[in-house]
Amino acid sequence: MSDPFSHLPYRPCVGVMLVNSHGLAFVGKRIDTRGQPAEGGDFWQMPQGGVDDGEDLHQAALRELWEETGVEDRHITLLAQTAEELFYDLPDELMGKLWKGRYRGQRQHWFLARFSGEDSDIHLERHDPPEFNAWKWAEPAQLPDLIVPFKKRVYRAVLDEFRDLI
Repeated sequence: MSDPFSHLPYRPCVGVMLVNSHGLAFVGKRIDTRGQPAEGGDFWQMPQGGVDDGEDLHQAALRELWEETGVEDRHITLLAQTAEELFYDLPDELMGKLWKGRYRGQRQHWFLARFSGEDSDIHLERHDPPEFNAWKWAEPAQLPDLIVPFKKRVYRAVLDEFRDLI
């Protein structure tokens, strides 16, 4: 039996690993849990989102970071970008349901950014509607254990690529 979604493209996306001066990474808990498997769970993720047509990847990363965290550009220094795009497929139970059924998964460019502000500079409610209802700083090594299972491989790759720069 063939995969009915194999013809679908991957959604262009950026992600940001935002680290503070202590080397901890920002993670947020999504309000909209459609991306979580049926068994549910306490999943946290780094900021990420779609790239608009013709949008510069660096600008998309800063925009997504602002939309999801409320952190202003003046508190951010982009340090690195993954050398290659990272891909993931949605699990079967989400295929055809997310993103109006137009994509089979995401192709992502990830950025490492240094946060120079204070915790009080993080404002989840700046975007309407907010994407996260809680946030915390996490040890980078814990990131693959915090994310939904189908994104673990991507988080491991991001961590491997940025580890020496964190």
